[in-house]
Amino acid sequence: MNLILTVLEITAPVFALACIGFVWVRLGLAYDVPFVSRMAMTISVPCLIFVALMQTEIDPAALATLSLASAASYALLAALLALLLALLRLDMPTYLAPLIFGNTGNVGLPLALFAFGQEGLGYAVVVFAVMAIGSFTFGIWLVAGRGSLGRVLREPLVWGTLLGALFLWRDWQTPEVVTNTLELVGQMAIPLMLITLGVAVARLRPGTLALSTTLSAAKIALCAGVAAGFGLWFGLPPVAFAVLVLQISTPVAVTSYLLAEKYGSDAQAVAGLVVSSTLLSVVALPLILAIVIA
Repeated sequence: MNLILTVLEITAPVFALACIGFVWVRLGLAYDVPFVSRMAMTISVPCLIFVALMQTEIDPAALATLSLASAASYALLAALLALLLALLRLDMPTYLAPLIFGNTGNVGLPLALFAFGQEGLGYAVVVFAVMAIGSFTFGIWLVAGRGSLGRVLREPLVWGTLLGALFLWRDWQTPEVVTNTLELVGQMAIPLMLITLGVAVARLRPGTLALSTTLSAAKIALCAGVAAGFGLWFGLPPVAFAVLVLQISTPVAVTSYLLAEKYGSDAQAVAGLVVSSTLLSVVALPLILAIVIA
């Protein structure tokens, strides 16, 4: 019973904030998703990542090991999911990138923070950064047929990660007034991302959910298994192991739907993946969390 209550205390705020966004839209109230998303990804999230890395007391070597475990997990997942889609004769450009890269920002960061505090957030931003780089390069290549290294270098979250890693490695600290400002700006990120997730899901119009539900269930099972395997292989400490499994297992990101719209893939199929995987995660992520913290 104590474990169930602990898991509910951790996961309930995540889904409650997403529900606020969902209900907001259903009430017919205006919400400018492009503006909020741009503000979060350009200003708030980079500040959150930078401060989290700068202030973390985690050994830089442990963060480097987690980066390798994350990259290895995504690489193996890409191969396994590509094989699955080939066997099912489904369109690779439509399905592969959304199934590989989960919602490590909107869902993963707050879940890691609520579950494991600042240490968990420090680990989570590393997985998030690895995912973002992979999504903006390999992910866009899958959807559009071309890579986007230039876009990666223009992303503030990438520079926030690099600068945060540099300050962590050199044991530097910004002046207190600067740190307080950056921390305050970064605190906007988690509630903004969660509410925006709820808004985006409420506005999606998926078609049939039978295939997307099956693929989403397969994604969660493969992601959790692969992440756990590499976590053990690399000998990650308990919190890093738990964060890796949670982050890799997050549902399909709403940004996958936006990319499908932009590059002419089957956006409705991706919308189905977003909705079904998000709904499944309401049950799957608390279960995974209960296992990794048991």
